[in-house]
Amino acid sequence: MSVRARSARVDTASVPNGGTGTEAADRVADVLVLFAHGSTSVGVSEIARELGLSKAVVHRILQSLVSRSFVTVDPDTREYRLGPAALALGARALRDVDLRRAARPVLRRLRDDTDETTTLSELVDDGRVYLDQIESRQEVKMTVELGRPHPLHAGASSRVILAYLPTERVKRIIDGGLPALTSDTITSTHALRRELDEVRRRGYATSHSERQLGAASVAAPVFNVESEVVGSLSVCGPASRFDDATTARFAPLVKTAAEEVSRALGWDDVGDAPGA
Repeated sequence: MSVRARSARVDTASVPNGGTGTEAADRVADVLVLFAHGSTSVGVSEIARELGLSKAVVHRILQSLVSRSFVTVDPDTREYRLGPAALALGARALRDVDLRRAARPVLRRLRDDTDETTTLSELVDDGRVYLDQIESRQEVKMTVELGRPHPLHAGASSRVILAYLPTERVKRIIDGGLPALTSDTITSTHALRRELDEVRRRGYATSHSERQLGAASVAAPVFNVESEVVGSLSVCGPASRFDDATTARFAPLVKTAAEEVSRALGWDDVGDAPGA
């Protein structure tokens, strides 16, 4: 679907109570971010409640966004969802991400070596999102939703990022709470810290049904030129296919793949290898 080119400027003059300048721009941005982090479709009342705004303000913002195809409205439910202009921007952002470009051929080769789905995640604020995936060719396989935020305490792709963050940031994230996503999610602070130590020792993380029931994965960290963790690579699939022997076989493949992507981003692995 093509999107007709037009100005992307939202009409802040339609937003009351200081509806011009920084405050109005912040409100518009908050509405768009809510769609990224919340439900697929939401109504005016839910947005107003989540953001602490009046329904009138939210309605005017949404109408401006609708006029520019950033959101669309269902005429029956009166709920809003992201529109083609927002999707086009997201697709362009994904194309322009250096991390994704560097990882793409590595993900494909890793998929071929393991015959399982391979994924790329990026650290975003205090969470992470999937940037890319190469799906397994097997009939029964795991797939992920690109762009949806996930917490850093649950699952191998998340925990391997958390393990390499600065100590104070790790403490802040852990102190913020460890909600259970499944019955197997690590929710104990002590158990999580012990697991993070193990991840740093091995240089990779594993998980079974921690974020999604019936799914398993092996993940390794990706670093930038400053040796800062910026994301992770993983191999994932049905938990029934990830026994101890398979996990042991996949682990060095995932570590090598992640190190290759890290070097493409300028990381110098001399004396600074993950898990060393």
